[in-house]
Order: sequence, then C-alpha cells, then structure tokens
Amino acid sequence: MKLEKNKIFTINSIPKLVTINMIIFLLICIILYLIIPYVLNYPPNSIDNDFQVEVVGIKYTSQFIVLATILSIFILGALTFLYNMLSIKKIKNKHTNKIDKKQVEKIRKRSFSFPYITLLLTLLVPPAIVCFCLVLFNTTPELNLRITIIIFCMSAIFAIFSYIVNKNFFVNTLVKTAKISNNKATGLRLNLYTKILLQMLPIFLYSFIIILLLSLSLLTTEKGNLLYNLYRQQLSNYFSKEEVYDLADLPNILKNNITLQNEQDNFFIISCDTDDVYYSEEELNTFFKKYLNEFYEKTNGHVYDNYGQNIEASAIKVHTTNGDYFIGVRFYVFSSSFITPFIIAAIILLFFNILFVLYISKDLSNDIKTISRQLYVIAASDNISNEHNLPVTSNDELGDLTTAFNKVQDKTKEYNTTIKTNQETLMESERLASLGQLIGGIAHNLKTPIMSISGASEGLSDLVKEYDSSIDDPEVTSKDHHDIANDMTEWIDKIKTYTSYMSDVITAVKGQAVNLASDNTAYFKVDELLKYINILMKHELKNALVSLNIHNYVSSKIQINGDINALVQVIDNMISNSIQSYNGKTNQVIDLTLRTNDSNLLIEIQDYGCGMTNEVKDKLFKQMITTKGKKGTGLGLFMSYSTIKAHFNGDIKFESEHNKGTTFTIILPLS
Repeated sequence: MKLEKNKIFTINSIPKLVTINMIIFLLICIILYLIIPYVLNYPPNSIDNDFQVEVVGIKYTSQFIVLATILSIFILGALTFLYNMLSIKKIKNKHTNKIDKKQVEKIRKRSFSFPYITLLLTLLVPPAIVCFCLVLFNTTPELNLRITIIIFCMSAIFAIFSYIVNKNFFVNTLVKTAKISNNKATGLRLNLYTKILLQMLPIFLYSFIIILLLSLSLLTTEKGNLLYNLYRQQLSNYFSKEEVYDLADLPNILKNNITLQNEQDNFFIISCDTDDVYYSEEELNTFFKKYLNEFYEKTNGHVYDNYGQNIEASAIKVHTTNGDYFIGVRFYVFSSSFITPFIIAAIILLFFNILFVLYISKDLSNDIKTISRQLYVIAASDNISNEHNLPVTSNDELGDLTTAFNKVQDKTKEYNTTIKTNQETLMESERLASLGQLIGGIAHNLKTPIMSISGASEGLSDLVKEYDSSIDDPEVTSKDHHDIANDMTEWIDKIKTYTSYMSDVITAVKGQAVNLASDNTAYFKVDELLKYINILMKHELKNALVSLNIHNYVSSKIQINGDINALVQVIDNMISNSIQSYNGKTNQVIDLTLRTNDSNLLIEIQDYGCGMTNEVKDKLFKQMITTKGKKGTGLGLFMSYSTIKAHFNGDIKFESEHNKGTTFTIILPLS
C-alpha cells in the first residue's frame, strides 16, 4: 500500500482551514472595533486623538490593533499546532513499510477531542489575554470588566463559527481513517446534552449580554442628555455670561438656586486656565478635568467622567474676580436604586432563559438516548423481531428516524429469514453431497464382504450337499463328519466377521445421515471415533492413493462427551480437504494425530499440500469461502467450525503456509 494513496489529508488543507479561521476572526474584529465605542458608551471626541494619549497613554485604534495582533498570533499558533498534530504525512512504519495503525489511532483520538478543546480555548483564552492587557493599559476596573465581557461574547461567536468550520475538518479525518483503524470512538467523550450546551449557551449569552449592554447604553445616552439639558437650563437661567461673580459666592449660589435631581449629584467649580479645582464635593479625575477644558466648546458643556462611566456633567463658563471658571453639576445617570433592580431583573431573566436552554438540550438528549438504548437492546438480542421495534415518541425528525429504523428492522428480519432458509438449504445440499460421496465409498466397502458372504454361502451349500450324501455312506467315518462340521464352522465365522463389518459400515453411514441440527450427545471413546473415520474415508483415500497415518497418544480410558457422528463428519471433511490439497498427486501422506494437553483433547490433521493464501486465511471460519471454484460451496469448514463450537464447546485452530501444507487442530474440552 503506497503512502501517497493513504494520506490522512493533503498539506494544502491546513493553510486553507487556518485562512478561513483567520477571515472569521478578522470579520469579528472589524465588528468589534465598530461597536465597542457605542456599546460601552464612550464619550464623544474621546478616542483616537491626543486627548486619549494624554489620559490613557495610547489611542483606541492602537489598543485594538495590539489586542487583535496578540489574539491573532495566539489563534494562528494554536490552530496551526492542532492541525499539524492531525496532518501526519508519514504514517508508515520505517521497518515494515506498512501503515502504522497506532499512529492512525492517535490521530483519531485527537480528532474526537480537538473540536471541544479548540472551542474551549477560543472561548476562554482571548478574554483572559484582553483582561491582562487592559490592566497593563491602566483602564479602570469597571471598564476592564465591561470590555472583557464584550470580548468574551465575541470570542463565543468566533468559537462557534470556528467550531463549525473545524468540525467538518475533524469529521473528514475520522471518515478517512475509519477503514485503516478499528473505527472505534476514542478520546474525549461529551454527551449530547453537554455538546448542545457548549454550542448554544455561548451564543445565547452573547446575544443576551450584547442586547443588555446596547439597551443600557441607549438608556444611558437618553437619560444623560435629559439630565444635561435640565441642569444646563437651570445654570443658564441663574448665571450670565457678561456678569462678573465673586468666586467665594459661587458655591452658595449653586446650592441655593440649582435643584439637584439626585442626592448623589454634586457641584463643582474648576479654573479654566489651570484646571485647579476650587470647589467640589467629590474628587475629580484627570479625565473629567481635561475633557471639560478641551471639549467644552464642542460639547456645549456636556462633560463625561470617564470611558463608559455612569457619571456626566453639565457645565458653563462664568467670569469671576479671580478669572474664568467652569461651574456645573456632576450627575449620576443611573442611581443605585435603578441599577440594582435592573441587574437583578436581568439576572432573573438570564436564569430562566438558561433553564429553558437546559430543558431543550436535555429533552433532545433524552429523545436520542431513548433511541440509542433501544438500538443497544436490539443489538444485544439473539434475533431481530418486531417486539423490539422502537416506540415512536415524537412527531418530528427523531420520530421519522425511529419510523425509518423500524422499517429497516422489518426488512432486516425478512432478509434474515430468507438468508436462514437459504443457508439451511445450502447446508442440506452440502450434507447430501457428502452423503453421496460416502455412498460411493460404502458401496465399495460393502461389495467385498457381500462377495465374501456369497462365496461362504456357496461353500456352506457344497458342504451341506457333501454331508447329506455321506449320511448313508458306510465308508464315511466319524472323523469325516467332524471335519465337515469344522469346515462349516469356519465359513460361518467368516460370515459373522463380514456381517459385523457391514453392521459397522451401516452404523457409520446412518450416523452421518442424521440431521445436523439434532443433538445426539453421548460419551464415546477415541477407538470408536477412529474406527468410524477409517471406515468412511477408506475408499476416498484408496482412490486418491493417499495414506492416512494415525498417531494415537490418548489413553483408551478417556471418553469424549458429544455427538460422535458430528465429530466424524468434521474430521472426514478436513481429511477430504487435505486429499484435495495435493491436487491429484499420488503416494502422499496425511497425518492424523490425537493427544491430550491439560484438560483438552487435540486432534491434528496435517497435510503437506498446496497450503492457503493470506486472503483465504483471513476469511477462513468468518465466512463461507471455497478454493474449488464452482465445484465448492465453502460450507464444509464453515459448518465444521460451527459444529465444534456448538456441539462440543471447543475450537478449531489452523496453521498454513503456501505451497508447504496446512495443519488443522481441533480442541475439545474433556471435562
């Protein structure tokens, strides 16, 4: 078998699969790049500019490219490594030049396990890498958590799409290696329930989280704008752009004239020139102060506290005796009284939806388990019957599968009945053919004793006449009468011997004429077995000019329990095969050896003929095979093997070398 014709896959399949995975990853990265600012509610004018460099140290696009590059290197390396472990170009043993089945089994084991390994790796590792990198980028814990959640969602999308692409690759591998290996399922095993969860749950979580974040982002934007406009209107009503205020009076003016919508909201006063905080009830971060100073005109005083935060501000610029200052209100878009019920409601909704997914998965898994259990019951049954038909429990594709299987089962039962009938017919034909062959030998075996009995009858007839004529003859003495009586006794003894031999022949033939299905179990001795074999095979051996050498090393006291006629037929069939192995050559020898080994009787039939080819040896006893062309049915050895197994609880072994001969060993337990 040439290697080129037995590659597991071609080398071109690996770059193709890696490329498809990387294209999926690239598309997801583009989508992710576009939606992150909206999902996380990034403030306007806060990304991809000098402001972001001053606040964070790196632009959003640069951050994303760094993260995407790290993830792509990981994915590319992991996929290439996994695929290369499955793409074995040389699977032949160096010494025997044959396919290494152990190596193929390793490939199959990996093919069963890797789909789930790659799914878990692509699902869990990217969020972990992103989270680590965001810590290095000095992002806030809240923002880090939200970005990590989004990356997890996108990783789930990539993992599922990648799993779909890769699964086809792994299935293709298993299909191509099935004929080379034992076609068994190995490696990591997950039940259908777990598989469905692995495939459905990430998608469900992704959809739920993205919708939740988008909803929260839209609500944040709408309410933030509403509160901004409300506070902006109040600030504009009480503060004039032309008037110059005393800086020390501004905190009281704010407190006395501006109505706060939430107890968490607070006032602030910041210098326009130095960013110094003159007044604030809470600490103001660098992001807030720089955003206020740099984008005040662009946003008309709408200020944000950080990336994706829940804190915004409405500010205006006023003139004071100490210079220009920004005054305004920092407000929380959503208070804890709103966020907590919102999160609880989301968790409850998520919990019930997960329960629904679990129920669907379990229900589908149970339906398939029901079918598989019934299939195992049918497989364990000795025969296929309608009582084992699968119950139809659902009106869907699974119900269609069950109905289709029941139809196949019914058809199989019909075919089995037909096959059994045909097999019985073939076996009967084979038995009759064997009997026909025996009859020729028996006719020859009976011809000699019949002729002898006929001659003895004539001799007795002559002696009777001689005795009758001598009754009144005075010259016949008493001694003459005794001589005639002795001659008559000799002829009678010969007749007894011939009739006894004929009785043995008839008994042997009668035994072989018994139906093979009958079970005539009894104890018999080896001498009786050898006598039957000698009688039945004598003529065939004589015609073929082949000698049967019997080597009996078994004690005459040992008895065998079973059907002697069935065993005789098995041995006779093997002796006939040995005769035919010489292909008409005369003056050949067949050795029949009987010996004991432990608690077994070993009967060896050895010839020195043509032997068997590897193809015949591989199929022997497994199916009906013949080397006689149209003259043979292949039932002989097949029936012999079945007989020894069924009637004697024994076994048949064989050794054969082409053009050197064959040895069959019948192993019979003596207990």
